[in-house]
Amino acid sequence: MGLLDELNDKQYEAVTTIEGPSLVIAGAGSGKTKVLTHKIAYLIGEKGVKPWNVLAITFTNKAANEMKERVKNIVGGVADDIWMGTFHSICVRILRKTIDRIGFDTSFIIFDTSDQKTMIKKILKEQNLDDKIFTDKSVLYEISNAKNEMLTPEQYTVRANGDFRKENIAEIYKLYQRRLKENNAIDFDDIINFTIEILLDNPDILEYYSDKFKYVLVDEYQDTNKAQFTLITLLASKFGNITVVGDNDQGIYSFRGADISNILNFEKDFPGTKIIKLEQNYRCTQSVLNAANEVIKNNETKYEKKLWTSNEAGSLPKVYRGDNEYDEANYIVEQINSLRRTDYYKYSDFAVLYRMNTQSRSIEDILRRENIPYKIIGGLKFYERKEIKDIIAYLRLIHNPSDNLSLTRIINEPKRGVGKTSLDKVEQLAASNEISMYEVIKRADEFGLNRVYTNTREFIAVIEELKDTKLSKQISELIKDTLKKTGYTKALEEENTIEAENRIENLNEFLTVAIEFEEQSADNSLTEFLEGITLSSDLDSMEETEESVTLMTLHSAKGLEFPAIFLVGMEEGIFPGYKSIGEPKELEEERRLCYVGITRAKEKLFMTCAKQRTIFGSTSFNAISRFIKEIPANMLDGYDELEQNSNDNAFTDTNREWKYGKSSELFSNSEIFYKSNPIPKKAAASNFGFKSAESFLANLNKPKSNIDLNVYQSGVRVYHKKFGEGLINSVEAEGDDLKVDIEFEKAGHKRLMARFAGLEILK
Repeated sequence: MGLLDELNDKQYEAVTTIEGPSLVIAGAGSGKTKVLTHKIAYLIGEKGVKPWNVLAITFTNKAANEMKERVKNIVGGVADDIWMGTFHSICVRILRKTIDRIGFDTSFIIFDTSDQKTMIKKILKEQNLDDKIFTDKSVLYEISNAKNEMLTPEQYTVRANGDFRKENIAEIYKLYQRRLKENNAIDFDDIINFTIEILLDNPDILEYYSDKFKYVLVDEYQDTNKAQFTLITLLASKFGNITVVGDNDQGIYSFRGADISNILNFEKDFPGTKIIKLEQNYRCTQSVLNAANEVIKNNETKYEKKLWTSNEAGSLPKVYRGDNEYDEANYIVEQINSLRRTDYYKYSDFAVLYRMNTQSRSIEDILRRENIPYKIIGGLKFYERKEIKDIIAYLRLIHNPSDNLSLTRIINEPKRGVGKTSLDKVEQLAASNEISMYEVIKRADEFGLNRVYTNTREFIAVIEELKDTKLSKQISELIKDTLKKTGYTKALEEENTIEAENRIENLNEFLTVAIEFEEQSADNSLTEFLEGITLSSDLDSMEETEESVTLMTLHSAKGLEFPAIFLVGMEEGIFPGYKSIGEPKELEEERRLCYVGITRAKEKLFMTCAKQRTIFGSTSFNAISRFIKEIPANMLDGYDELEQNSNDNAFTDTNREWKYGKSSELFSNSEIFYKSNPIPKKAAASNFGFKSAESFLANLNKPKSNIDLNVYQSGVRVYHKKFGEGLINSVEAEGDDLKVDIEFEKAGHKRLMARFAGLEILK
C-alpha cells in the first residue's frame, strides 16, 4: 500500500496541497495527526524536500514525539533532521545560537513558575509593596499577559498610565526583566518574544531561517496567541508554504492568551489560502457525535462542519441527576463496576472530566471508599517536589554559575552555616560588583566574608569539580556524583524518617528520568536535559497504560481519548460557569469546552449533574446545564426521567441568580439533606467553619443578624474563624445578601455569603 492510499479524499487533498498557504479545519478525531505526518513524509519521500527544510510545530512534547515517531516509521532515520517540536523548544534551539545578539550568554537558563515567583517576591519586598495586594501570582499573571500581547516593560508603562496598580506592576516588570538578565535567565514568555525580537532586528538571521524553512506546518492552530502568530509569519515569510491544522470549535484556551481570531482570520493574513475540512471522525460512535454536533451548532461559527463516522451507532449518551454530589459520585462508581463486569472494561478505560478541580473531592471520597484506583492529572507534579527542585538547582548551577536563584536555593541544602544575613550580604556585593553570587562566595575572603569563606570551601570545591567533569559524564552519573559529593543523599539518610525515605525514592526516580533521556537523546548534553525538564508538562509524563481511573479538568483532557467518559457537574452555574452566563464570547468558549469533553468519548458517554451541590463553601441548587438541553431528548438515555425530577426554577438565565440555599425554604431542604447524608454533612460543617455537624445544622435556621452589608467592598481585609485572614476581591448582590469573593492567605480562594459567613472586618 502506498503512502497516500490509506487517506480519505479530504485527507489526501490536505496532504498533497504543498504550495502556498493551506488551512485544514480538522474536526475532533478526524485524523489531523495522520495528515501532518503524511504530509511531512510526502514532502520528503515523494517531493525530495530535504528534512532540515521542514519545520513542524506542536503544542506539547508528547505530540511532537508521537509525530516524529510516525514520520520515522514512514521515511526512516532522516526524520531526525526535521525541525520538529513545540513553539518553545524550537525557539530555544534558535536562541542557543543567536541570543548573544540581545546581550545574553548562550548558556542561559529558563526560569519555571516557582523561580519566577521567588524573583517577584524579592522585588515586592524591595519595593515595600504589600504582598497581600500585589501577590506574586497576580503580578506574574499581569506580566505574562503583557508578554503574550508582546508589550515590553516600556510599552506596558505607557498603557498603565493613570492606573495606580498597573503603574506599580510596570515598575515590577522592569525590575523583573533586569533581574532575569543579571541571572542570565529568561522565562517561558521571553522564549518566543526574544526570538521574534532577534528575527526582526537582525535581517541576516531572519534571512537564514526563513530561507531554511521552506515548508512550515503548525498543529492546534486555534490555540496560538499573538506572539506565536508573529513567529510563524516571520519564519514562513520567504516561501509562504505554510499549513496550519486546527479546529475553531475546540478553541478553549483564551485564559492562557490563545486568540481564536488567528484561525478565523487565517485566509486574510495569508492571501490565497486553500481551505480543507476534515469531517469524518474515526474515534467516536455516531451517537456520541450526534450529541456533539447538536451542542456546537448553537455557537456562531465561521467554518461550519458536521462530524460523521462509519463506526457503529453505539449506545445513546446517558444522563443522570443525583440528589447531591455524593449521589453523583456513587452513580459513576456503579457505572464503572457495571462496565467492568459486563463489557470487560479496564479502570484505565474511564476518565472523569470536570470544569473545576474542586469538583474532584466528592468523587475521590467514593473512589477511595470503594478501593478503586485513580490518578489525578494536574496534582502535585513530580518536578515540583522539593528534593527534585533541589537537584535540578544543583545541575543548573553547575551548568550556569550565574544562576543566583539556584545558588540561593541549595547553598544550605544540606546545611552549611550560611545564614540569611550572610546571604543578603553576598547578594548586595554581587549586585554592586556586577558579578554572580557564586563568584562572591568563591572569593569570599577578598570581600571580608571570612565565615562564609570557611563554611563554603567544600561546596565550592565540589561545584568546581562537577563543572569541570560535566561534559565527560553521562547525565545520570553527574546526578549520582552531585548527590553524593554535596552530601545531599547522606543528609536524608541521617534524617531517618519516612518522608526522607520517600524523597530518596523520588531522587532514584529522577535517575530513571536521566537514564531514559540518555537512551533517547542524540545530544545527551546537560543543556538539553535541563531544557527537556523545564519544557515538559503533565500530559507529557502521563502513563497511558496505568491501570487506574483518570480524573482531570476538561481543559487537561484536550487531545486525549478514552472508551468511557463521565462529564460531571453539568449544571447551570457550574458548567457553564455562572461568570460566563450573559457573556456571549465566554459562553461560546464554555460550549466549545463541552464539545471537547463529549468528543473525548470513543464508546460510552455519561453526563451527570446534581440537584444540589456544596462547592466554594456554599450549597447551590442549580438547574440542569443548557448543554444537556441542547441535545434532543431522543438522542439521550435517561432524559425523560431527568425532566420529571427536574426543578429548574432555582436558576434563571435572565437575572443570573444563583440560589445558594439561603431562603428559609431552602434552608429547610438543606437540613433534611444534611441529616440524611453523613458524608457531606461533616464536610459542609467544616467548610463553613463549624466544629461539628450539629452546630452547623443548628445554625441553618438561626435568624441572621442585621449586619451592614455596605462594609463589604473590594480591597477590604476580613477575618473568618476557619479560613483566617483574607482580602475581598469582589462582591456581588445575591437577593438580600452579598456573595463575597475572597482570597484567604492560607485557605486560598473562597466564595461566601456575607450574612452567613460571620466575617469580621479588619481595620
